[in-house]
Amino acid sequence: MTGVAATKNDRRTIFGWAMYDWANSAYITIAGAIVASFFTGEIVPEEGFRGMSGETLWAYVVSIGAFVLFLVMPVLGAVSDFTGAKRAFLRFFALVGGTFTLAVPFVPSGAVLLFLGVFLITQVGFTAANVFYDAFLPHITTDDTIDRVSSRGFATGYVGGGLYLLLALVLILLSGDDGITGLTTEGAARVAIFGCGVWWIGFTIYALRRLPEPGTPEAIPPELAGEPSLVAYAAVGFRRTIATARKLLRFRHLMLFVLAFIFYNDGTQTVINISGAYAEDTLGLATEQIAIAFLIVQFIAFFGALAFGVLADRIGTKPAIMVALAGWSAIAVAGYFLPAEQSTPLYVLAVFIGFVLGGVQALSRSLYGSMIPEEASAEFYGFFSVFSKFSAIFGPLLFAVVSDVTDSGRPAILSIVAFFVIGMVLLAVVDVDRARASRQDWHVEGLQV
Repeated sequence: MTGVAATKNDRRTIFGWAMYDWANSAYITIAGAIVASFFTGEIVPEEGFRGMSGETLWAYVVSIGAFVLFLVMPVLGAVSDFTGAKRAFLRFFALVGGTFTLAVPFVPSGAVLLFLGVFLITQVGFTAANVFYDAFLPHITTDDTIDRVSSRGFATGYVGGGLYLLLALVLILLSGDDGITGLTTEGAARVAIFGCGVWWIGFTIYALRRLPEPGTPEAIPPELAGEPSLVAYAAVGFRRTIATARKLLRFRHLMLFVLAFIFYNDGTQTVINISGAYAEDTLGLATEQIAIAFLIVQFIAFFGALAFGVLADRIGTKPAIMVALAGWSAIAVAGYFLPAEQSTPLYVLAVFIGFVLGGVQALSRSLYGSMIPEEASAEFYGFFSVFSKFSAIFGPLLFAVVSDVTDSGRPAILSIVAFFVIGMVLLAVVDVDRARASRQDWHVEGLQV
């Protein structure tokens, strides 16, 4: 459907957009519930690797991936706005991420660096695709529908990711010495990871058939007309990125929100990305127990995303996010006290994680989308990804350092509370109405600063 203008609040378009969340959420659940524990339990030797535990290594690679994306995503977002190719960029990065996910289960045990390299590419593909997916949101909604549509996207993803995780869990439970599949538990985990790539690619193709290209291409500036296309587009991307960065500094309340988001998202992403490795390495739980906890999170998050969408309609988007952040702070503290080798306390905590997970993610995305100029949405969501990835550098890095120094993940998980508290304080002083009104002051015209 390239070249067909996106229609705001169109049901078919919104359904296609939400179905991409269904597609990629299988990767989110499998990466957290199975890939992380598979890495710490099967790929990393029992004695660790180069003096580091699997839990510490996992935290470091998540941090490195965030740094790579921090460097490149604003430029890619600017280029996609200029070329009117958000859909094409989404397709490319989703297929790259899905294809490398297919390769993950073929990495042999003990090949730590190869595994981390392949996984890093899947992470880059996943996160980059999400930038262009998020960039559709201002094009297909209006201010009065953006919160509900964003929440619907997350809710659809939670069901899709939860359904695939349930299938993977059944496969793992029916495997092993007493199973009926003929697979070892390790073999079942490898099959589940491979199937995740198939799911991601297949439903991405389905979603894109219902998702039109919302933008229109601009002409290459005369001074770059003689350059190769790749060079010209890169120059355009860098110029627009620098111009936008300069403008951002003049919009106080948008920047205050961004700063708050950097802190509290750091805490959220750290808990999401590290929890599987923490449960396996620190709590001593098995892969199937961790998968059950993630399954609980996914299905509860469906209701949580919808509930917070309703809450935002009643009390406002910012207060609803504050409620979710208070919940996240309590969860990080509770994580410190979880007893080892007992799955039930983790399952109880998973219920609370699921409820607040959808709230903070969906509402942050929609609140930001209501503050930015529609004509540069991919560029601004590229910056949003930068803020997200920039923040996601330090939480996992802090976790890795603290767990390495103390030889325990417990003080590391407790240290994450600071990110939620600082984020709440900063968010409290954001004037949402003034930030939304400032959109009228943006003039994004080609490369003019």
